[in-house]
Amino acid sequence: MLEPFVSDRVGVWIVGALGGLGTTMVLGARAVSRGLVSDTGLVTNRPEFAPLGLADLGQLVFGGHDVRVSDYWKSAYQIYKLSGSLDLEVIQELRPELEEISKNLRPGTIVNGGEAIESLLTDDGAGVAEPLADTVARLRRDIREFRENHQLQRVVVVNLASTEPDLTLDGDGQTGLASTADLTRIIDADERDQVRPSMLYSMAAFEEGCAYLNFTPSMAALCPALASLGVERGLPFMGNDGKTGETLVKSALAPMFKYRNLQVLSWQGYNMLGDRDGQVLSHGENLASKVRSKDAVLQGILGYPLHTHVGIDYVESLDDLKTAWDFIHFRGFLDHKMSMQFVWQGCDAILAAPLVLDMVRFLDLALRDGQAGPLAHLACYFKSPLGVDEHDLHHQFHSLMDFTAKRCEREAAEAE
Repeated sequence: MLEPFVSDRVGVWIVGALGGLGTTMVLGARAVSRGLVSDTGLVTNRPEFAPLGLADLGQLVFGGHDVRVSDYWKSAYQIYKLSGSLDLEVIQELRPELEEISKNLRPGTIVNGGEAIESLLTDDGAGVAEPLADTVARLRRDIREFRENHQLQRVVVVNLASTEPDLTLDGDGQTGLASTADLTRIIDADERDQVRPSMLYSMAAFEEGCAYLNFTPSMAALCPALASLGVERGLPFMGNDGKTGETLVKSALAPMFKYRNLQVLSWQGYNMLGDRDGQVLSHGENLASKVRSKDAVLQGILGYPLHTHVGIDYVESLDDLKTAWDFIHFRGFLDHKMSMQFVWQGCDAILAAPLVLDMVRFLDLALRDGQAGPLAHLACYFKSPLGVDEHDLHHQFHSLMDFTAKRCEREAAEAE
């Protein structure tokens, strides 16, 4: 039984804590809560969500796992030097807080993570050779000590780690592990080739009574066995693969062709990105996981097969900036063929960080409400929303608004 701590603070345990996204999210939460910057980009700060009583950003307590040695101030300063997406004055103002938060960081794990992820290792503690059961126990202990040290009643674990290679996929793009018994057997037998790091993090999170968010394309993180574990433990979770850039535009734009009965013949996309994300995706086995989630959206919205292709190239000089070019070939009245193109240029972490903060607040709300299983109303945030077949951004967002309205109505009725 979890200790009933009396605290209004919410723990946020980040896997891949020192990445560009993790750093931007932590600094951003502190900067917004202290009024150093505006809250632009935070959907949950829209007035429609105010009645939900979501946790304030100032209530969030951060910690996490990483396979690299650094701290939040150094990471933020590096981002400032490379891309300028973080303001130097804000970084300097928050330096004491960033250094204090960095004391909550612990070595993660790279077990069977693949060549690309193993190349990121600089923390020897994350590369230690230990049985899988010991690794899970260590990860659990780190989360438990974080909860106890900060007297946190609720903790949300967020996976922001680099994209892993696929693992023994079935037709749904999931691992073949169907039950918690399968997972326990593999862990106890130390079958290292049957797991990915994200699975060990997810297992540790659920065993420690945490909500879980998989913002990565790593489908193993919420494979059927782990989703079952989350449900068995009565915990909320959601994934997979945050929708922040090109795919976001696709999910908003493709419905236009559907609504106007214009037939899309081909949708060709090309992406250039830098930073560690691009570096990892330059490895073919990691790239396959990412392309699968990006490529599934269009047919789901349009309802018919079409030629689609997503190309992704690593361009080191871009750092955390990314550029996507899309070409759409479509047929209109009298079977006349036409085309349109768009270019999307953005900073990956700046686009993603507020979305992660949004979902941390929603997952914390779900913990308070005693919800369990995947949170379908958060589908608008994902390329491959767990348990949701609808990819139309407009329908997805209305689902979130419907959830908000119904919860407010329920609260009003209970208050009478």
